Amino acid sequence: MSQIALPLAPGGAGMASRIVVGSANRAVVEAMAAASAWPFRTAVLAGPPRSGKSLLARWFAQSGAGEAIDDAHRLDETALFHRWNRAQESGTPLLLVAGGGWQIALPDLASRLGAALHLEIGAPDDAMVADLIALHAELRGLALGPDALAYLAPRAERSHLGIERLVAAIDRLSLERKAAPTLSIWRDALEEVMGPEEPRLL
Repeated sequence: MSQIALPLAPGGAGMASRIVVGSANRAVVEAMAAASAWPFRTAVLAGPPRSGKSLLARWFAQSGAGEAIDDAHRLDETALFHRWNRAQESGTPLLLVAGGGWQIALPDLASRLGAALHLEIGAPDDAMVADLIALHAELRGLALGPDALAYLAPRAERSHLGIERLVAAIDRLSLERKAAPTLSIWRDALEEVMGPEEPRLL
């Protein structure tokens, strides 16, 4: 499993201190490691919910590679434009994390960010799905071995949020039944999260 470790104190369930690197985000990680080559030293990062955008931004800032602004689309555009200017003056790479479909009204900011490097986290492949399931299970103290990963990975939803929900469902069903997670629990959790008509469940 390829991971990036974050210098964070351990948290509760779902509080990741590591980032799984795989098909969905490897190009993003590689680009973030070469921030000095970004156009105007600026990049805009987008991706689906729970895909690790904020964790990657934290890693970027804590590694000393540059400044990161999470939820940039929620900030006042004039204030954000001033922060962009300050980063340009200091030569500091600037990573902006934004939600999908960010529409910028301020023309000066729109033109600057239009010229920035645009990065996007995609959908994980089977190998990354297995790694994500393993990480979420570990965070919950849930025992899921190679057989579980081999069964779940090809059937799980190809989304970070779906994987998180799947592991949460396995954990809950295991606790409710007071039993270790085995095939019947894996199958029931998949059906609960994805619906009984999902073709991959067959």
